[in-house]
Amino acid sequence: MEGWRSWRTLGWALPWLLFQGFPIADLGLTPRPPAVRIVAGVALVVFTAAYLVVFSRMFGRNKPARGALVVVVVLAVVLAVWLGTSWAGLMIYVSAAVSVSLPRRWIWPAVVGAAAVCTAVLAADGLLDEVFILPVMCLLTSFALQGTRHLISVNTELVEARDELARNAVAQERLRFARDLHDLLGHSLSLIALKSELAGRLAEIDPARARQEMADVEAAARRALAEVRDAVSGYRQVSLAQALAEARSALSAAGITLRSPAPGEPLPGTVDAVLGWVVREATTNVLRHSGAGVVTVELTTDDDEVTLTVSDDGQGAAGTAGDGLAGLEERVSALGGRLRAGSGSGGGFRLTAVLPTAPAAQEQVSSR
Repeated sequence: MEGWRSWRTLGWALPWLLFQGFPIADLGLTPRPPAVRIVAGVALVVFTAAYLVVFSRMFGRNKPARGALVVVVVLAVVLAVWLGTSWAGLMIYVSAAVSVSLPRRWIWPAVVGAAAVCTAVLAADGLLDEVFILPVMCLLTSFALQGTRHLISVNTELVEARDELARNAVAQERLRFARDLHDLLGHSLSLIALKSELAGRLAEIDPARARQEMADVEAAARRALAEVRDAVSGYRQVSLAQALAEARSALSAAGITLRSPAPGEPLPGTVDAVLGWVVREATTNVLRHSGAGVVTVELTTDDDEVTLTVSDDGQGAAGTAGDGLAGLEERVSALGGRLRAGSGSGGGFRLTAVLPTAPAAQEQVSSR
C-alpha cells in the first residue's frame, strides 16, 4: 500500500518537471566549457532524483526525507546563482519540496527565502521585469501544495476512521452473536437436559408421561435450532409472553411452580424483547443453580417506566451465572434501563429490570 501511495505521489511531482526544460535548453544552447556542462548536468540529475524522493514521502506515515530536501535546496541555490536566469526556476521546486516536507511553521519562511533567491538571480541578470512570474510561482506553488497536503491528511484520517469503525462494528457484532447464542442455547439446553432426565426417571413407572416429556425435548430441540438459525440471520424476536410460556414449561418439568402476571397492555417492541430475555436468563439460572420451589414474576408499568422482577425461594446462588447477567446488562443498558441482581428480601434470588418506555430510548438498539 505504501509503495502504491509513493507511485501515486510521483504523479503529482512529474508534471512540475516541465520547468526543467529551461535549464536543459540552457545546457544545450548556451556556450560553456564542457566541464561546466557535465557538472551542471550531473547536478541537475541529482537534484531531480532528490526532488522525487522528497515527494515520494508526501503520502503515508513515512518520515519526511530531510536529507533529500537539503540536497534539493543546496543544489537549486548553487545552480541558480552560478548559471543564472534559466536555472532560477529551480527555486519553484524548492518551494514545492519544503511545502510537503517541513512543519507548517517553517514553510513560509523557507518559501519566501526561495522566492527571494529567485528574485535576486533575475535582478542580477536584469531580467526581473521580463520573468517576474518566477518568484510569484514560488508563492503560488506553496499555496497549492499546502492545500493538497491538507486534503491528503484529512482524507487519510477519514480512511483510518472508516477502517476503525468497520473493525468496531465487526467486534460488536461478534459480541452480540456470542451473547445471543449464550442466551438462546443456555436456556434451551437446560430445558432439554431437565426433560430428558425426567423422561429417564419416568420411563419405567409412567411410559406415557415419559413419551410426552421426550416429545417436549424434541420440540425444544427443534425450537432451539430454529432460534439459532434466526440468530444467524439476525431476525430473531423474543417476546415476554413467549418467554413466560417457555419458562412455565421448563420449570414445571423440574417441579418448580411459576407465578406470573396475567397478560396486560402490549409493551413497545424493544422493551418486550429485552424483558423476554430477562425472563429467559432468570429461568435458566433457577434451573441450574437455585434449587427453588417457587418462582415469581412481577410486572409493573407507569407512564415512564416498566419494571420486571423475577424472584425465587431457592438458595440465592443464581447470581453466579456471570456471563448471562453481563449479557442482560448490555441489553438493558442499551435501552437506557437498569438491571439489579441480588438476594431477595425473604431469601432466594431476585432479578429486577427497569426500562424506560419512551420511544427515544428504545431507538438506541434494535430488538434482535
